[in-house]
Amino acid sequence: MLAIRLPEAIEKRLDALAKATGRTKTYYAREAILEHLDDLEDIYIAEQRLADIHAGRSTTVSLKEVMKRYGMVDQASKI
Repeated sequence: MLAIRLPEAIEKRLDALAKATGRTKTYYAREAILEHLDDLEDIYIAEQRLADIHAGRSTTVSLKEVMKRYGMVDQASKI
């Protein structure tokens, strides 16, 4: 169960959409969460990784090094 407070303008838009389509506001709130949850999780993970790099707890690997490790050929350098 989840209860959320929305800004009045958003609540009105959601209500209008629900009335226009015959679906519930809950349906659209659920759809919005499902659609964007993966993106929000990815952003959080990326921010954590960046903080780890800035704090020296993690390092980066260049694309050239990754390609070398996995036997991939850099097509751009062959041109």
